[in-house]
Amino acid sequence: MSLLQVNNLSVWFYTRNGVVKAVNDLSFSVNVGQTLAIVGESGSGKSVCCYSLLGLIPCPPGRIESGTADFDGQDLLSLPIKQLRQIRGQHIATIFQDPMTCLNPYLSIGEQLIEPLIYHKNCSRHEARDRAIALLEEVGIQQARGRFNNYPHQFSGGMRQRVMIAMALIAEPRLLIADEPTTALDVTIQAQILELIAEIQRKRNLAMIFISHDLAVVKDIADHIAVMKDGEIVETGPTKSIFDAPQHHYTRELLAAIPSGSKPESSTVSNTVTSNPPLIEIEHLNTWFGGKNAIVKAVDDISLSVERGKILGVVGESGSGKSTLGRSILQLVRPSSGEIRYDNIELTTLKPRALKTLRRRMQMIFQDPYASLNPRMSVFDTLAEPLLYHGLATRKTVTPQVLELMDDVGLAHSAIKKYPHEFSGGQRQRIAIGRAIAVKPEFIVADEPVSALDVTIQKQILELIENLVEKHQLTMLFISHDLSVVRYLCDRIVVMHKGRLVEQGDTETIWANPQDAYTQQLLSAIPSLQDQQPRSRHHETGDSGNRSSE
Repeated sequence: MSLLQVNNLSVWFYTRNGVVKAVNDLSFSVNVGQTLAIVGESGSGKSVCCYSLLGLIPCPPGRIESGTADFDGQDLLSLPIKQLRQIRGQHIATIFQDPMTCLNPYLSIGEQLIEPLIYHKNCSRHEARDRAIALLEEVGIQQARGRFNNYPHQFSGGMRQRVMIAMALIAEPRLLIADEPTTALDVTIQAQILELIAEIQRKRNLAMIFISHDLAVVKDIADHIAVMKDGEIVETGPTKSIFDAPQHHYTRELLAAIPSGSKPESSTVSNTVTSNPPLIEIEHLNTWFGGKNAIVKAVDDISLSVERGKILGVVGESGSGKSTLGRSILQLVRPSSGEIRYDNIELTTLKPRALKTLRRRMQMIFQDPYASLNPRMSVFDTLAEPLLYHGLATRKTVTPQVLELMDDVGLAHSAIKKYPHEFSGGQRQRIAIGRAIAVKPEFIVADEPVSALDVTIQKQILELIENLVEKHQLTMLFISHDLSVVRYLCDRIVVMHKGRLVEQGDTETIWANPQDAYTQQLLSAIPSLQDQQPRSRHHETGDSGNRSSE
């Protein structure tokens, strides 16, 4: 039985640069107790489509041009805002992508949980508190009664997402909209959250719309999939059909973009000498933070080496010490003890002037290019600055070198005067990579450079990194929590857990035969496109009313 039927929905945004047709003539339905996954890249219209149903798009500049959205006999698009507010939270709830920006930092978790019960259900505070604590326990918050008065910043990312799920479920809605609820999470936490959502959906017979850019993530949770591109649905159908026989070229492109398998055999780097002399040698490295009473051992007695011309992958969950290790090697964070030898030069004892000279040979690509690029500097200024600073160019000769860098990272020359906010996430990451290779370094630390990108953009950036490593004979430390990405790119892997190195070795050896229980846990949590089976918790009900726009 269809709970939500959307017909011919169009949502346009009227901007200074013209009309943006974010959603164009969209039709789909969601059945009681079933999940429709809406997948596509950033900007495809996935979130706009769902938020428009709840009156959550800014008007202006947004405007619903046409369409109906029948929810249990009521057209959501024509309801007065007062009636729509009664439906939001009570009958339709949303799990947002980033819980830290959605939770109120000034209110305790408990206060935020009981608010919808008091508003929608007319519960007393005592009754609301008991129900909220029971739901926190249901979503896996340990010692829920004791943590009821904690604030959002006192929870980890995975725990905050569990709190967001509890908030969405507190009023017992009939339809749940999950907007990229696992994108920012480690693979192990992601697996837990997906399992939790599926379990709660089964228990409560919820209908769900699951928004994602990653088909591998939705394959085990969705009954039907709608693939969106440029505001339109290009393909829709049962999950098994989409995976077994995708019809649209864009769907096939999304599936092909998901990293799978080992490092391509065509890579010159992987086909050269199997064992190169080390460029970086680390012995008994410790980087600790805090004082006498509270010491955080971010890096705890790590010893490893990075071979010349190779890519070493560092994997582990958030908080495992991966980024601190990379920053310690580059001396952006001063280690507490231990040795770091770069080309037989001991870095930990270098004076600032000597270290400044050496920095040209070592660079870093940060996770978030929007945060690491200066918003007041154009692409030209960003790429020219390191060249001029290190004396590799003059004002007269710098422009051709900047244009050559833009060619290397796949940026159009016409964008040379643009600023970071005028680029997409993938293009900003290309700028950050261009800045890192501008001074022709020997060694680069890449800290989660693709974790926030769509799978198609991620694939482009990984191929770009691979080509640059080959072209410039770079040595790289590649930090990631995604083992699929690391397997595709890296020659060797080290696995970190709570500051310690628990396993290291050749990529394929670790992949085929992981020795440590934590490594096995990471590998088992990776979403896979292999062995796709139809979901057994529901009987197939045909096409659920979903229609393709082809």
